[in-house]
Amino acid sequence: MKRGIVYSDRQDQVASVPLTFNSSCKGLAEPESHFWRATSQPSPSHQSHHTQRRSVLNTMAFNANTKASLEITKGATALHPIPLDVSETSSTHDENERLLGPFPTEEEWATLPRVAGRIPWTAWTVASVEFVERFSYYGTSAVFVNFIQKKLPPGSKTGAGFLKKPGSGALNMGQRASTGMTTFNQFWSYFTPLFGAWIADEYWGRYKTIQWANIVSIIGHIILIFSAIPQVIVKPNVAMGIFAVGLVIMGIGTGGFKSNISPLIAEQYKNQKAYVRTRKDGKKEIVDPATTTARIYIYFYLLINAGSLTGSLAMVYSEHFVGFWLSFTLPTICYLLCPIILLYFKKTYKLTPPTGSVMGKAWKLIRYATKKSDRKNILKDPLFWDRIKPSQLQARGETLPDFMTFDDAWVDEVRRGVLACKVFLWYPLYWLSYNQMLNNLVSQAGTMNLGSTPNDIVAKLNPIFIVIVIPIMDFIIYPALRKAGVVLSPIKKITAGFALSSMAMVSACVTQYYIYKMSPCGNQINKLTKAGKDCSVDISVWVQVFPYGLVGMSEVLASITKLEYAYTKAPQNMKSTIQAIALSTSAVSAALGQALVALSDDPLLTWNYGSVAVVAAIGAVGFYFTFRKADAEEDVLNNLKESEYVGGRDQRDAENVEVHSIRDEKL
Repeated sequence: MKRGIVYSDRQDQVASVPLTFNSSCKGLAEPESHFWRATSQPSPSHQSHHTQRRSVLNTMAFNANTKASLEITKGATALHPIPLDVSETSSTHDENERLLGPFPTEEEWATLPRVAGRIPWTAWTVASVEFVERFSYYGTSAVFVNFIQKKLPPGSKTGAGFLKKPGSGALNMGQRASTGMTTFNQFWSYFTPLFGAWIADEYWGRYKTIQWANIVSIIGHIILIFSAIPQVIVKPNVAMGIFAVGLVIMGIGTGGFKSNISPLIAEQYKNQKAYVRTRKDGKKEIVDPATTTARIYIYFYLLINAGSLTGSLAMVYSEHFVGFWLSFTLPTICYLLCPIILLYFKKTYKLTPPTGSVMGKAWKLIRYATKKSDRKNILKDPLFWDRIKPSQLQARGETLPDFMTFDDAWVDEVRRGVLACKVFLWYPLYWLSYNQMLNNLVSQAGTMNLGSTPNDIVAKLNPIFIVIVIPIMDFIIYPALRKAGVVLSPIKKITAGFALSSMAMVSACVTQYYIYKMSPCGNQINKLTKAGKDCSVDISVWVQVFPYGLVGMSEVLASITKLEYAYTKAPQNMKSTIQAIALSTSAVSAALGQALVALSDDPLLTWNYGSVAVVAAIGAVGFYFTFRKADAEEDVLNNLKESEYVGGRDQRDAENVEVHSIRDEKL
């Protein structure tokens, strides 16, 4: 007997009672060696718990018109309806195990305000781990430009410049070398998440992968310390070799951490279905998981930037007054808190176990859909996904491929995940602007009137803006827009983020133009500075508030939305994978940025900033016109019926998933 799928084209009221069919019924594929979460038989030791869970779910009936729910958007057809998960809601400890409310009808979706649910305290502990990790990462990387580009101050063996000219430095390899190395670090740190996600989703799970990644990162941090100790820093080639090894190892750890920490924090919110809630004043509102996820990631990003800000400030002053060895040592010590915090709270976390060979099946499904399509341009095939659903293949009397051991709902989840990946394809154009803050803008500050301000401290304007803007957006701007009936969709947010990043680069380009115009060295500042000439310009370094501030505001719209979009659109068993694909766009951008390294020196820096500004502007226009219709599908994509398919290599995976499900019910 198999558990059936409740589709949203029924006109009657649907209760959360599992439907059962015999094996001859069309529309259901035999699971063979794989399994579905609900269809696999629990082991005897878990039978009573399994029965209790089903009993609770069966009493939680919705009073919702499911046909109206389907019409929330235009993403379905009468022939091939998209299954919405209106068959069950969640009951959680935070809500005192009570029924939360009915799934919103079409009218309620259109008229009621949407609010976020309460962020669970366990999510804040995960966010604190991210704070510490970013404190360490950005605290270390904040001094990379000066470490690589500038020479040791006269008589110094630590690199400390004490805020005097020529400032702190170490290896004396120039701006082009520093831009190349920092760009490589950006590429490597955001390429390795693909492997971290694969290991987590397929074999280890998110928690174990993060903990091993913490160990690897700590090793990388320790190696960086050795590159900056007095006995080594005076030998630039040796120090550079050790430094490069440390970057590579630290990047591997960063990849395992970043791809999994974002899904881990979002999945701590257990109410993954929207419901209608009546307030004390009698007014109704929709508690929307998508809105809650957005709010979780807003504060997740706030703590990322708080960690970046505090770490960078502390390490920059450590660099200038003690030396680079201290700037690498303090982050290493702080990083030790990451595995300790996660270990202490492990028993309170909702942990998703690995689900086996799911990614391979997704690729096979995409290839199979491409093969079955009768259109030359598969992007314009309206039945691209519907025609290869198991139920449709069986209805046509076709034999299911061996890999097709999943249900129709999983096909819809993969379709949704592919849409997210299409959105992410545009992000490399956005990150080109962001990456200028990591190298060229730091160097630009060094040519301006700094006063007593270190050149690498000005970059902290970016996280300062973010930390200030996020609460304003969460408590004032977003609620005001929702109250006015304005839906600021993910597509609109991302488009605005692209536009702001373009404006940031325009301001940087204008600043660079006036630097060349007013400098006594003209457009040969770096070359003549190395020769000992004072080429500083009487332009206040605080003019850079415009590029740093605008990029920060763009991140609140585009970067946070990327995290949210990756989580809400990914299949349930591919959360880390889709998050890693989103992160890998930074790696692609860093690779593209290597092509701009030739422009990262005099006299071409105005062309550098101008080119990036044009690319970001083209990205804003192209992105919006490509995905403007996706807004109409947003609600139905966020409320698809959850697939019963888990994945897995053998029955032990099924038992592992069931044990975790029972454990989460008890938390």
